[in-house]
Amino acid sequence: MDVLEFVDLERFPITDLSSARGQQVLSDARAELAQLGAAELSGFLTPAGIGAFVADAESLAERAHPSGGMGTAYLEMPSNEWSSDHPRRHVMPYGVRAVGYDVIPYTSPLRQLYEHPAVTNFIQEILQRGQLFHYADPCGALNLAVMGEGDELQWHYDQTDFVVSLAIQDAELGGDFEMVPKLRTAADEQYDRVKAVFDGDHSEVVTLAMTPGTLLVFEGRYSLHRVSPITGETWRHVGLLAYDTKADTVSSEHLRMNRYGRTQPFAEPPATWSVA
Repeated sequence: MDVLEFVDLERFPITDLSSARGQQVLSDARAELAQLGAAELSGFLTPAGIGAFVADAESLAERAHPSGGMGTAYLEMPSNEWSSDHPRRHVMPYGVRAVGYDVIPYTSPLRQLYEHPAVTNFIQEILQRGQLFHYADPCGALNLAVMGEGDELQWHYDQTDFVVSLAIQDAELGGDFEMVPKLRTAADEQYDRVKAVFDGDHSEVVTLAMTPGTLLVFEGRYSLHRVSPITGETWRHVGLLAYDTKADTVSSEHLRMNRYGRTQPFAEPPATWSVA
């Protein structure tokens, strides 16, 4: 089966972007990205596609490696050079589980979607940053993020210019993707506004629906964001598709150990994956 059968090609004609509808989709996504720092493409997957991706995610979830602790919004160790109440020293809890690329089988629709050239080209056309390359990292190129009871991601900025994610399954409660669009710039960290968010002022916070089947292109280097705490027995599943404007991008061994529990990838992905 061609994985594009799970994509709503009438709404998102990613194989025919030169068509009138394709051009409109690109125009809308680029405009939303420019205004909000995020292009939320709801309904990217069909209902049948959502079902297939949920089944796939549920089968993979047992292989997810947990990581958690306390972290800052700047993904760095707090330094004494800042005052005790400075945003750069503010620590918050995080908890998430990750399934690495190296154990996602070739039969996985998530893997097939990530590797499909039409999908890569579609994202490339939205971002308009030049040619995109798949991450060369054997663990980090594609992840399934699995979050359950008590998990959350603290307020933070990304260390990459953009992230592409696919919402697969919602938690029962919480797990909302919340952001403050374009809060900082390269020249101004806006620490007062950041501190206000930490102190509970959510007047600038935007919550993205991220309903299952939504593809999100997000520029998170300058937009503060988090995943709110999760309650309930239903897992939150999100696919994380990694691209870069440079070829051969890989993660550090420290990051691999923290995120996947190992520094060396498995030599070959399994042909299939089953909970049985």
